[in-house]
Amino acid sequence: MKTLVIIPTLNEKTNIFHLYKKLKKLNIKFDMLFVDDNSDDGSQEIIKKLAKKNKNVKYIFRPKKMGIGSAHKDAFKWAYKKRYSVLVTMDADGTHDPKYIKLLIKKLKDHSMSISNRFMKPNLLKNWPPSRIFLTYLRHITIQIFLFVPYDTSGAFRCIDCKKVPLSHLIEAEDNGYSYFWESIFILHQKKHQIAQAAIPLPYRSVGNTHITFRDIFFAIYYLLIVFIRKILGKY
Repeated sequence: MKTLVIIPTLNEKTNIFHLYKKLKKLNIKFDMLFVDDNSDDGSQEIIKKLAKKNKNVKYIFRPKKMGIGSAHKDAFKWAYKKRYSVLVTMDADGTHDPKYIKLLIKKLKDHSMSISNRFMKPNLLKNWPPSRIFLTYLRHITIQIFLFVPYDTSGAFRCIDCKKVPLSHLIEAEDNGYSYFWESIFILHQKKHQIAQAAIPLPYRSVGNTHITFRDIFFAIYYLLIVFIRKILGKY
């Protein structure tokens, strides 16, 4: 089973090496693909050093900030071209613990994809500010109401069976930012893919700053309405 762990980065210098060490401790054979959007904090230098030391570390350096959704699409195109069997996507900010990768892979059995779910059990959003918890729950509930999707759609900790999910289904989502996550799950759900969920805790980011802005939040609301209208008109 040829497995690839995809890690988009943008100014994650303080987190990349720590994540790399955690990944190396896993008793799984896999490659790592870093997709960096022209970080200016030295992230690319660290990635290049890791690649020199370990042939299983790959990277794509993009010329500017192009969006996390776009980073996933480029990574998927690269991975399918290289004929990987299983893809794992995760954040570089320390909120996704690599120890749960085995669980996500295990849950792929009889499913096209497995994803983390922060709402299946209480207290999975550890140390989050009340305002962020409120917004996260609000987004989750709103997407369920508007799009009838029974999943935690906005998380990036995912595992994909490439033999069951065509590349075209993963890159069909139009958004290139954070809305890519819920839009892609909505599309996969519409195409009748079976998606497994795992209750995985998501601690609040402790190092570095979040890249989500208020503009991203307001655009997500606007874009959700656009997708909802398209769904009503039967365009999915």
